[in-house]
Amino acid sequence: MLDRPADRAHDQGWVYGLPPGIASEQWPLDPVTGYPLMHGFTLLLPEDYRVHGEDIVAVSFFATAPDHNDGGAPDDPEIREAVLARTSHPRLSRMTDILDYEYAALLLTRAEYDGSFAAPPAPLAQASADRPRWLDVGGANAFFEAAAPYARKMFATSPRADLGETRAIALVPRATDPNAGKGPQDEHTRRNPPTGYQSYYYYAGGVPGRDNFRLHDWGKDHAHNHVGGTMRPCQAVPEISPFYIEFEEYFGGCNFGGGNAQLDFRDMKFDWACG
Repeated sequence: MLDRPADRAHDQGWVYGLPPGIASEQWPLDPVTGYPLMHGFTLLLPEDYRVHGEDIVAVSFFATAPDHNDGGAPDDPEIREAVLARTSHPRLSRMTDILDYEYAALLLTRAEYDGSFAAPPAPLAQASADRPRWLDVGGANAFFEAAAPYARKMFATSPRADLGETRAIALVPRATDPNAGKGPQDEHTRRNPPTGYQSYYYYAGGVPGRDNFRLHDWGKDHAHNHVGGTMRPCQAVPEISPFYIEFEEYFGGCNFGGGNAQLDFRDMKFDWACG
C-alpha cells in the first residue's frame, strides 16, 4: 500500500475507496446489520493468478465494518433473509469468520474493473445497528481516526474525509520465494497431501526454542501484504490454495484484533487471526 491516492491507469488497484463497475444494488449488504459491507480493496490480479479465466482480472474484497465487529455477531433472521433475497452480483462469494461476522468478494471482469465507481446502497429499513463511521467519512479516514499509533504511521497525512479516498496498490515481483505456486501448509497439522510448501523459519540445530529461532534468507524480504507464496499468519497456517492474498488490518481498514488475514480467491475461503 502506497501513501498516495491510486491512479487506475498505472497502479494495480486501490485500498479503501469504492468498488468499480457494479450497480449500487449489487454492493453486498451485511446480513448481520443490514448496512453495506465496507469496501476494503480492489486488486488487479497478476496474470499468473487469474485462475477464473482470462476475463476475470480483479477481485474486490468487502468486510464487516470495524465498529460493527465486537465480541461476536448477533443473528437477526429478518435482516439475514432480507439481505440474501436481494439482487446480487453474478460472481459474489460470501464468507463468514469464526465470530459469525460477514465478508464478501466479487470477481471482476476487465470492463468492470475499468468501470465507474459504485455508490453504497441504502441500508435495510430493518437495520438497527449504529451507522458505521466509514459511510460518513470513507474507509481510509475512518481507519485513521481509530488506528493505533503504529498503524497511523502508514499515512504521512490524515486521509481526506471522503468515500472515494484511496491508497494505491503497487505489486513488486519476488523471485526468490520457493513457495510461489504451492498451497500453504503446516507440516505438523496438514490434512491434505504435501504440497512442497516450506516454513519461513527454522530452529538452529533442530532444537525448538526462542534463542534458536531463525529466518531463512529467502524469507527476510517478505512483504506483509502479498499475493501467493510464503504466508506469515499471526496464528495457525490455514490450508488453502496457492492463489490467495495475505493482508494486514490497515490494508482495507478491518478489525482483525491486531492480526492479519488470508483470502483464497480461487476457492473463496477467508481466515483471520488476532495478533
